[in-house]
Amino acid sequence: MFPKSNLTVTCWVWSGMRNLFLLLSLLLSHAAHLEGKKDNQFIWKPGPWGRCTGDCGPGGVQSRAVWCFHIEGWTSHLSNCGESNRPPKERSCFRVCDWHSDLFQWEVSDWHRCVLVPYAHGEVKPRTAECVTAQHGLQHRTVRCIQKLNRTMVANEICEHFAPQPPTEQACLIPCPRDCVVSEFLPWSNCSEGCGKKLQHRTRAVIAPPLFGGLQCPNLTESRACEAPTSCPLGEEEYTFSLKVGPWSKCRLPHLKEINPSGRTVLDFNSDSNERLTFKHQSYKAHHHSKSWAIEIGYQTRQVWCTRSDGQNAMLSLCMQDSFPLTVQSCIMPKDCETSEWSSWSPCSKTCHSGSLLPGFRSRSRNVKHIAIGGGKECPELLEKEACIVEGELQQCPRYSWRTSEWKECQVSLLLEQQDPHWHVTGPVCGGGIQTREVYCTQSVPAAAALRAKEVSRPVEKTLCVGPAPLPSQLCNNPCSTDCIVSSWSAWGLCIHENCHDPQGKKGFRTRQRHVLMESTGPAGHCPHLVESVPCEDPTCYRWLASEGICFPDHGKCGLGHRILKAVCQNDHGEEVSGSLCPVPPPPERKACEIPCRMDCVVSEWTEWSSCSQSCSNKNSDGKQTRSRTILALAGEGGKPCPPSQALQEHRLCNDHSCMQLYWETSPWGPCSEDTLVTALNATIGWNGEATCGVGIQTRRVFCVKSHVGQVMTKRCPDSTRPETVRPCFLPCKKDCIVTAFSEWTPCPRMCQAGNATIKQSRYRIIIQEAANGGQECPDTLYEERECEDVSLCPIYRWKLQKWSPCILVPESVRQGIMGSSEACGKGLQTRAVSCVSDDNQSAEMMECLKQTNGMPPLVQECTVPCREDCTFTAWSKFTPCSTNCEATKSRRRQLTGKSRKKEKCQDADLYPLVETELCPCDEFISQPYGNWSDCILPEGRREPQRGLRVQGDRKECGEGMRFRAVACSDKNGRPVDPSFCSSSGYIQEKCVIPCPFDCKLSDWSSWGSCSSSCGIGVRIRSKWLKEKPYNGGRPCPKLDLKNQGQVHEAVPCYSECNQYSWVVEHWSSCKINNELRSLRCGGGTQSRKIRCVNTADSEGGAVDSNLCNQDEIPPETQSCSLMCPNECVMSEWGLWSKCPQSCDPHAMQRRTRHLLRPSLSSRTCTEDSQVQPCLLNENCFQFQYNLTEWSTCQLSENAPCGQGVRTRLLSCVRSDGKPVSMDQCEQHNLEKPQRMSIPCLVECIVNCQLSGWTAWTECSQTCGHGGRMSRTRFIIMPTQGEGRPCPTELTQQKTCPVTPCYSWVLGNWSACKLEGGDCGEGVQIRSLSCMVHNGSVSHAAGRVQDALCGEMPFQDSILKQLCSVPCPGDCHLTEWSEWSTCELTCIDGRSFETVGRQSRSRTFIIQSFENQDSCPQQVLETRPCTGGKCYHYTWKASLWNNNERTVWCQRSDGVNVTGGCSPQARPAAIRQCIPACRKPFSYCTQGGVCGCEKGYTEIMRSNGFLDYCMKVPGSEDKKADVKNLSGKNRPVNSKIHDIFKGWSLQPLDPDGRVKIWVYGVSGGAFLIMIFLVFTSYLVCKKPKPHQSTPPQQKPLTLAYDGDLDM
Repeated sequence: MFPKSNLTVTCWVWSGMRNLFLLLSLLLSHAAHLEGKKDNQFIWKPGPWGRCTGDCGPGGVQSRAVWCFHIEGWTSHLSNCGESNRPPKERSCFRVCDWHSDLFQWEVSDWHRCVLVPYAHGEVKPRTAECVTAQHGLQHRTVRCIQKLNRTMVANEICEHFAPQPPTEQACLIPCPRDCVVSEFLPWSNCSEGCGKKLQHRTRAVIAPPLFGGLQCPNLTESRACEAPTSCPLGEEEYTFSLKVGPWSKCRLPHLKEINPSGRTVLDFNSDSNERLTFKHQSYKAHHHSKSWAIEIGYQTRQVWCTRSDGQNAMLSLCMQDSFPLTVQSCIMPKDCETSEWSSWSPCSKTCHSGSLLPGFRSRSRNVKHIAIGGGKECPELLEKEACIVEGELQQCPRYSWRTSEWKECQVSLLLEQQDPHWHVTGPVCGGGIQTREVYCTQSVPAAAALRAKEVSRPVEKTLCVGPAPLPSQLCNNPCSTDCIVSSWSAWGLCIHENCHDPQGKKGFRTRQRHVLMESTGPAGHCPHLVESVPCEDPTCYRWLASEGICFPDHGKCGLGHRILKAVCQNDHGEEVSGSLCPVPPPPERKACEIPCRMDCVVSEWTEWSSCSQSCSNKNSDGKQTRSRTILALAGEGGKPCPPSQALQEHRLCNDHSCMQLYWETSPWGPCSEDTLVTALNATIGWNGEATCGVGIQTRRVFCVKSHVGQVMTKRCPDSTRPETVRPCFLPCKKDCIVTAFSEWTPCPRMCQAGNATIKQSRYRIIIQEAANGGQECPDTLYEERECEDVSLCPIYRWKLQKWSPCILVPESVRQGIMGSSEACGKGLQTRAVSCVSDDNQSAEMMECLKQTNGMPPLVQECTVPCREDCTFTAWSKFTPCSTNCEATKSRRRQLTGKSRKKEKCQDADLYPLVETELCPCDEFISQPYGNWSDCILPEGRREPQRGLRVQGDRKECGEGMRFRAVACSDKNGRPVDPSFCSSSGYIQEKCVIPCPFDCKLSDWSSWGSCSSSCGIGVRIRSKWLKEKPYNGGRPCPKLDLKNQGQVHEAVPCYSECNQYSWVVEHWSSCKINNELRSLRCGGGTQSRKIRCVNTADSEGGAVDSNLCNQDEIPPETQSCSLMCPNECVMSEWGLWSKCPQSCDPHAMQRRTRHLLRPSLSSRTCTEDSQVQPCLLNENCFQFQYNLTEWSTCQLSENAPCGQGVRTRLLSCVRSDGKPVSMDQCEQHNLEKPQRMSIPCLVECIVNCQLSGWTAWTECSQTCGHGGRMSRTRFIIMPTQGEGRPCPTELTQQKTCPVTPCYSWVLGNWSACKLEGGDCGEGVQIRSLSCMVHNGSVSHAAGRVQDALCGEMPFQDSILKQLCSVPCPGDCHLTEWSEWSTCELTCIDGRSFETVGRQSRSRTFIIQSFENQDSCPQQVLETRPCTGGKCYHYTWKASLWNNNERTVWCQRSDGVNVTGGCSPQARPAAIRQCIPACRKPFSYCTQGGVCGCEKGYTEIMRSNGFLDYCMKVPGSEDKKADVKNLSGKNRPVNSKIHDIFKGWSLQPLDPDGRVKIWVYGVSGGAFLIMIFLVFTSYLVCKKPKPHQSTPPQQKPLTLAYDGDLDM
């Protein structure tokens, strides 16, 4: 060992080395840290990710910036940071585009259950003690963003681009926990007879399940031992024994070593199986396409044992019966449905890009190769669909729009026919009408494809166009034509040369004119000729017009003298011209005259020539003019005598021209045609605004016509008035016919077709524009049809059935090993091959047959191999034929075969019948009408479309039709049958009438009456009368003038020229002196003249009725006159008054003069020679103005029903005194004429309601049975306008469908549980599937009919067979299900908390033996949602008290007593106790629930009604011994002690739980005592002072007893 000193040195060295080592380690680590720090001085820092760019969808790219940072915060070059840990700069992302909104969506689940909000420390138990009505909770749901195509989840950010994320949680209310509610117990079951321990039970059912954390259901069963059990003698307990069968095991194949193969079995060693035996029929091949698919027959077993009634097993021999149940049987090995692989996906249905962003769809399918058998897995879904989007650029989808042809010709006749169905064309029609056009749908043409417009304008299906279609019809107007209105003829002019600028020959013309008052309108408006001429001799274009002055005597004052003539030259228009133009010589400047001397006869001046008696001369008479003069004074003695009477009148001929006037007549203008002489101009716009194609010419023919003769040579008419024969015009453009391209051929069916009917396809085209103006005509073919090619007939597939295989039993070795029997007989299975074949027996896929039939024929059926002891029979014979009698029967027979004929048991006809009898079908049927009568339906064949437009008048809308009522047909048993057995159509029919509407009928217009005024403006009237009133919805009448016999008046203004009829006067006769003295031949007298009324237009000038002339202007027929005597002064006739100024100024004067003809003999002066008078308005001075009528009503042409018309007004000249005068008067004063005398107007067209045709009848609303209806509709194409016939209210017609029977498969009730030989245990229930017929109504009972009427039977064993069990005596077993409880809603305060209620049912267990109660199954509760539930509330009910006890139970609001449902906290007490308890001496609890005192004591009560103490009643001690009552028995032993301390027991609380007042007093006193003690201690401990003051006198403390303080 080391010495001590060395040890010390060694320790020091070691210590130093250790310190040095630590120092080096620190240095090294520090250096390494610095080196590492140098390496890690630069770090990568990425920026935020930018926006996702690039292609839409998952092909997007997101980038970000990445920097190299020094740890102190400044950036550095990227090379300083390590490249290995550099963050990525880019990453792929999903770029969200707007069209993704149709591909992605938020998917939200339903809200989960509402759960309680947890406590602060995480507890979530229901707070039942605190809950009053409901508790606050939370409910959650799952929210995720999914892709619509395949429902896969994607990042939430995609959906957030379009819509915010829906909330994932929300507050909710949870009603208070409600315990399970059960009914009352049913009565106890009866105890069975016999000795031993017996049990009885009672059960109850669940009414409402536990909700919201309520208590679970209590036991629904109670069991108890029967009272007074009879004990059995020892060893002689009575037991019953039952043969119990267990469930069948799964089907399995026998192991190879278990089998001795017989001729019926074939070994099948498959590579993928251990040694298995497959039972196959030799000829069975499931499908020639697929690998071998065999139906394998296996076996299954079950146990059989004997059980005792107490549940114990017993020896099997105790249960032996005549027939022991089967313990092994054949079965089908289960095989799952086998399908083919999925086909490839079909192309995406969306092949083009449209405005909609919805994706397309694609699908794939698979076929069934083998159906499931033996309870194998059923077939999965055979068709799968998913959304899809085609990658890459898609073409724009075609867009479609409505197009129309041009409007067709306006048809006025349609409206005229509406007004009068019997109207026929009688002349040109005009006015309002209806025009139609074709409306079709076509593909919209993009601008780039305008060149192919004709190709793509082909019509397509109208369903491709969206939005309202343009109107196919509208109102239109055909302009009406009116002729000119012209004035009357002017007077004939002078005879002038045809051309005054170049006068030739001695022939001339006299002319007269008339002017146009109103121009013609419309294309056929016509104006008559305005100029007429007659030839004349010696024409002169210029003539001298001379005016004579006063006669001046040549010598002296009387005798011969001369007049100065003033001549002017005038042309044919009456204008003054140069005298050089007039013929030479001019008239003389002087003219001889004579002034009578004083005794000479005086004669007046010649009057003006009268108007010509005729406007022309004919063979019989000539026109004449006369003038006259009268004797003013007789001659005196020696004076110049008066001229003879013949010299007082002069005659001359006038209007000596012929009455045959000549005038030019023209034909209508011809069409505008090209003028080869005119250079073609470019297309321009015509006068009427339409496009035109250059300038052309119109021509017309001109004829010279002689009145009353006809056409004559043109040279006879004056060439100067010859009308134009050529005028320029705009050429209308040629319009070629334009048709659309043919539509696509209607598609031929892609699918194959049943039957061999010829299928055609068609196409059509539409005329858009008709040819016009010589354009190319339209083609003849607008519709083409052809047969479809390559239409394949649908192959008919059917099941091909092989023969059933021999019956396959359980293998013999298995049968012997289990049953000990070697005989090969009993029940087995037999199989057959079923394959799908076409008509020509070619194999086909099984799917083809499954598509055409409802199911597959069974592949396996049960069979029986008879044992030696069994009875054997021949097959059943055919049924005997039926007779026609409905009561007849048919039968079939069979016979026993072999040894069975000798066996006694086989002779039993009840067990083994040899004859079967059935009723024959009956052909007697009963028909009953069903439902209401249909609307009256007109026969289809009576419709008469006219002129292409369907209006109400075009089709038969009234008259005789048929109405229908359905027939319900049934057989004699009341089962519905097809209605064709009772009626060929399924209807009863009867005639009906739809009353025809009758329009209001008016008479035709009367002819226009004469003008009410003969001069100027008047009124013409015409009228209609009511003939028939409207009824049955006919067109209503216009407003009638009921006062005037229902007339309709129409009044228009009229105008008669004031000079048309005028008074013609002859010359005055000579003055007849009134003096009776014949000797006097001078003085006053009278003279007369003849007057007559003539038509100025009449060439003959004959007299007409004088009433036609203005009666106010009738000239006088007689007047007074005077004949001057020889010695009297004679003056001339007064001249005309001078004209007044137009203003009729009363300060202005007018003058007239006369001159002296013969002075008197005496020196007496003659009378005045001049007179003046002021110009007074409406007396001798008149003003004139034009007078306008109001606008007339809108006047239509004669054949126009409505449309464009004319409103007119008329112009007349009226004098200021209101008298109508000739228009010349206004024209002479140059008054301003109004411009428009007519304006266009519109008469609203009266259009009857226009309806479309009826649609086809709809499908029946029900496929069978009662109540089905069919309907058809029509639509309003054009509503009623004006007073047209209104639209009918019924636009829909209905009729009941034929009542066809409803056939359906109906499941029967489950049979009793069949145990196949056992008494209890596991068995099978079966039910039947029957074909039933009913009429579809709820009340009708269904009847059984042949299965063939329901079609293929749905082949599902699972719905016809189910497992069941029969409990054995002693077994604990479940009861049947209870009835469903009534539907109940969860409610809070009587208001429903939910819309769907729930109802419950339950099963409970029955204990038959206490020894087996441990093996009892659980009770079962089932709940289902229901509708129509109610809110129930639960309340506690209690009986009356009986000895401080009562019954308390819970009752539902509908009166049902239940357990559970009522609040446990609110349960009333069932045992009554006094509160507070009766603790006072000698007190006890009374029946009333309050404390009372024992006998001999009286109660002293407090102010609050509670017992304070019991006071002894004086004198009651002696009687105590005699009184033995209940109170004496209950008296306490220590009552004397109580008497001593009576009233001294300390009770700090009142009966109601409040602290008594004395407690506060005691507490306060104790607190004061403590303060006193502290203060006393302080005084004691303190040093005493030399002087203390005497304490004050204390008042004594007085305690008052108030009954609460214990003293």
